[in-house]
Amino acid sequence: MTDEHWLQSAVDLATANVAVGGGPFGALVVRDGAVVATGVNRVTLDLDPTAHAEVTAIRAACRELGVFALTGCTLYTSCEPCPMCAASSLWARLDRVVFCANRDDAADGGFDDRAFYELLTTAPQGWPTAVHELRLHSAGSPFQAWRDNPVRVDY
Repeated sequence: MTDEHWLQSAVDLATANVAVGGGPFGALVVRDGAVVATGVNRVTLDLDPTAHAEVTAIRAACRELGVFALTGCTLYTSCEPCPMCAASSLWARLDRVVFCANRDDAADGGFDDRAFYELLTTAPQGWPTAVHELRLHSAGSPFQAWRDNPVRVDY
């Protein structure tokens, strides 16, 4: 199967999702020429702002494979991943991400993520959501507990 084939599948998922009340985004995780998992945008259906198609596909693929790292897999998505989905793809350690429509196409459809791309290039003090550090004496305790845990699973 070609990248074009898998991308068309992602576009088909996205289009079908609109018909059932979801957002116009679809994604699939492929390994060794087979679909491991699919995902669609469920933000409004699940009342979950993190339920983007890429994230739901990554979550489903990890559950299906019983892993938290999707090495050897490709994520095909109907649209360029937003910053959250791009970061999720990096954390999932996917080999590749291939997308079809881009951020300008999304903006034309009413989904303008450009503000988030731009926001992440600025210091958190300028963000619309207040983000600030309040350092407690115990700030390093969870990390010390992590380092001291002989059965931890590094990631």
